[in-house]
Parts: sequence; C-alpha cells; structure tokens
Amino acid sequence: MTQHHFPVRIYYEDTDFSGNVYHAAYLKFFERGRTEFLRDAGIHHSELAEQGLAFAVRSMDIQFDGAAHIDDLLTVVTAVEAISGARLTLMQTILRGESVLTRARVVVVAIKTSGAAARLPKAILARFAPEA
Repeated sequence: MTQHHFPVRIYYEDTDFSGNVYHAAYLKFFERGRTEFLRDAGIHHSELAEQGLAFAVRSMDIQFDGAAHIDDLLTVVTAVEAISGARLTLMQTILRGESVLTRARVVVVAIKTSGAAARLPKAILARFAPEA
C-alpha cells in the first residue's frame, strides 16, 4: 500500500480555548491530505468537475489518540485500502513525528455534480487497482 505524506502546521485558528487542536480541524487536515494525495496521482478536482463528477465523503470512522498543539508540524498519511466501481476507501493517519494522533477510515464515492451516484472513471480505477 503506497503512502502519501502531506505536512500540516498547526496555527492558532486550529486550536480551542484549551490550546489543543479543535476536533473538527482534523477533518480539514484529512481533506487536505486526500486532495494532495489525488493531485499527486494526477487526479484534479477541477478536471473531474469539467466531466460533471465529484467526490463525496460517504463515511468516516475517526479515532482520536492524542492532541496536537499550536506550532506542531504534523504529517497526514493517506493510503488506498480498497477500490470498487464507485467507492474509494482510504486509510488516513495524522502523526506528530512518530506518534499517531488521529486515524480515520474514509469512504469516498463518485457522484455527478447533480448529486446522482456515478461510477469512478476508468483512469482512476486503473490508477488505484491492487497490484497483481
């Protein structure tokens, strides 16, 4: 399973009154990691939109194992766990150094920009198909 690494710096705006990263901010970090993972694979949201397609999060299971703090430099690690005709399942982890802070299993689905379900483009299926 090939992993993609994306750095994220924690800013004041990401924290709550306690100085810890607010739990919803991790969703933004995961989203940025997924977007850059796809971009590095040659898949751009703007190009999908031109084809009338988009990705939507179908489900997300998150485990919060530790807290990040202002000025921390984190790494969002993203890897494909599974792919089917319309779904891409990703495992994402947010690390501070070697310490796991947050983990998520994310299922994204292809949709038409009208909101109807769609199949993943063949190029995406081929790009992430398990190696034989």
